[in-house]
Amino acid sequence: MNNINELAQLVDKAVRTVRITDIHTHLFSECFGSLFLYGIDELLTYHYLVAEAMRQIDMDGPSFYKMSKRDQAQCVWDALFIKNSPVSEPARSIITIFNKLGLDVNNKDLNYYREYFRSVSLKEHIDRVFDTVSLKCVVMTNDPLDKTESAVWEEGYVKDDRFKAALRVDRILNGWEDSLSELKKLGFDVHSDLSGRTIEEIKRFLVEHIDRMEALYCAVSLPPDFTMFDGSIRAKIIDSCILPVCREKNIPFALMIGVKRAVNPELELAGDSLAKADIKELEYLCSNYKNNKFLVTLLSLENQHELVVTARKFSNLMIFGCWWYLNSPSLIDQITRIRIEWLGTSFIPQHSDCRVFEQLISKWEHSKTVISRVLVEKYSDLFAMNYKVTEEQIKRDVENLFGGNFWNFIKAYNL
Repeated sequence: MNNINELAQLVDKAVRTVRITDIHTHLFSECFGSLFLYGIDELLTYHYLVAEAMRQIDMDGPSFYKMSKRDQAQCVWDALFIKNSPVSEPARSIITIFNKLGLDVNNKDLNYYREYFRSVSLKEHIDRVFDTVSLKCVVMTNDPLDKTESAVWEEGYVKDDRFKAALRVDRILNGWEDSLSELKKLGFDVHSDLSGRTIEEIKRFLVEHIDRMEALYCAVSLPPDFTMFDGSIRAKIIDSCILPVCREKNIPFALMIGVKRAVNPELELAGDSLAKADIKELEYLCSNYKNNKFLVTLLSLENQHELVVTARKFSNLMIFGCWWYLNSPSLIDQITRIRIEWLGTSFIPQHSDCRVFEQLISKWEHSKTVISRVLVEKYSDLFAMNYKVTEEQIKRDVENLFGGNFWNFIKAYNL
């Protein structure tokens, strides 16, 4: 390697060709039927775009959601792509998807795109998107108390190695009273106050579904005021059920902290916001449960530096991704720089968080561009000091960042 331009080309090639493990999505494999969301109407009615469109249209949330999905999509299209330029990150993402699928990005007729998605073979479409993104696999979000989903696991599940499972425990931790009746219907002897056999029964429920799904980790999304110190049912279940089972199965507990639900209920899923979390909760978990592994992403920008510092103190903490409102190029750039400068390459820079299949294209296209740029700068700093950066080193680092670190963390026993 003789110059910075050659270095940049090697980094770009490594990032463009690495086989990615997308460690957190809301996608489903084809066998889940209607839960597999794809196509232009699903893309346009995704809550990122709905929230933005509602700033442009003269309509309240309830009126918008009374419309058919097709009409909602047309409404969003007109507001963000016809009457305005698609310069926001959610809107630009649609253009990126069109471009990478070989469609005419300047066609203003929504039916042109609808016809494309109607005409594709779903199997071939899945293959094409995986190839376009250079994906090895994605990790789903699997809720065992969702009746539609659980029916597939029980009777219609067809294994596809590109789609891995993660056991979602939000209903148990964030809605214990509501989940009680569902657990009882499934034959678990549980009680509201956690008395009797409840703790053992929750653990049995978790183990059964981890084994059935071959879940790579347990996961929960938590509010910014989450605490382990309030004596709540949630804290007790984490302490007595989730963490012991995760230790037993040697899988991480993934914590996604910072979401404020339904700040504007009229917008439904588009009405969620964020706030800063208290880092002492992670410090407590990592120091008091040293034999547990924690995958963590925080939603507030204000949390990012202290999260990095905390990760330096605890090897059982693995930071991952730029979640939700942090998933924009300027913030990915800033956060990735902070992480590399304090953690080297010992973190997971991104996950897609996709709900609609084609979002894999734009989320990874945009993220890879930024991450590559940051890596080029950091390697260039070494190069300027006459340090020899080899192609093999670059490939090793990139492979770790885009999958290796995750799989090594999953397998680790002693951290």
